[in-house]
Amino acid sequence: MATTQTSLLIVNGKSAANEELRLAVEQQREAGYPLHVRVTWEHGDAQRYVEEAARLRVDTVIAGGGDGTINEIAGALALLPAERRPCLGILPLGTANDFALSCDIPQDLDKALMLAINGRPVDIDIAQVNHDRYFINMATGGFGTRITAETPAKLKSALGGASYFIHGLLRMDTLKADSCEIRGPGFNWAGEALVIGVGNGRQAGGGQALCPDALINDGLLQLRVFASEALLPILLNSLTSDEQNPHVVSASLPWLEIESPHEVTFNLDGEPLKGKKFLISLLPGALACRLPPLCPLLG
Repeated sequence: MATTQTSLLIVNGKSAANEELRLAVEQQREAGYPLHVRVTWEHGDAQRYVEEAARLRVDTVIAGGGDGTINEIAGALALLPAERRPCLGILPLGTANDFALSCDIPQDLDKALMLAINGRPVDIDIAQVNHDRYFINMATGGFGTRITAETPAKLKSALGGASYFIHGLLRMDTLKADSCEIRGPGFNWAGEALVIGVGNGRQAGGGQALCPDALINDGLLQLRVFASEALLPILLNSLTSDEQNPHVVSASLPWLEIESPHEVTFNLDGEPLKGKKFLISLLPGALACRLPPLCPLLG
C-alpha cells in the first residue's frame, strides 16, 4: 500500500489571507494528504518551522512566498543533517517569483500545491556564501542590487516584476560601477562592474535573465559580469551574447571569490548581505526539490 505524502507548508505572513491559497489547502486535505500550515511573522520563524518539520518527519517542506521566503527555507533545510532533511516544495506567492518562474512552477496555486506535495523529487544544488549564508537562485551585486532594494513596496504590489525595470529607468542618474576582483578555478577578472550575477538559477530582479545558461543540478555557478555600457541593454531586456558584447564577462565555476576595496551589497535571492569579501561555493545535490518533469533548469 502506497504511503501518503505528508507536508508542512510555511506561508509568508503577507499571504496568510489569500483565499485562493486557503481553498487549495482545503482541496489537498480533502484529497487525503496530511498538510500542516505555519505562518511567518518575523525573521527566524521559517527556520523554527523547518526544524519542527524535521521533528514531525514530514516528507516535504513547502515554501509559500516569494524568492526571499524560498531562500530562508532552503537555507534552513541545508542546515539539517541529510538523513533528516525533507524535500523542498515551492508555492509561488511573491512579487517576482523569479526562481519559481525559471523552474516552470505553475502559477495556479492548486496545481502548484499538488506539485509541491506529489512531484518527483530531484536533487539540486544550493550555493553557500561566506560559510553561513545561502542562496538557491542567484546572488546579484551592483546597480541592479540597489534597484531591487530601493523599489517601493507599493510599486511592486501594483506592477509586480515590471516594477524593478521601471524603477531602474527612473534611477539611471545614480549609475555607478563597483571596483572589484573576482577569482575562481582558472579564472581571474578585475575591473569596474555595473552588475554582477552569480547564478544557480537564471533570472532575478523581476524577470531579468542575468545568467541564461545556469542549471541547478550541474555542480556549477554561472558568473556574469556586466561592465561599462552594458547596463542599458540589461534594463531593456535585450542582452546580446558574450561574443557580441565586449562588456560582458562570463564563466562557469564551482566556487568563486569576490573582493572589493570598499563595502558592497549582494542580494542573495533578494536578501541583502554587505561586505568587502565574498566566498561563494556550490553544494552539489544538497537539496531534494519537487519540480515539473520538464523543468528548464535541470540538465
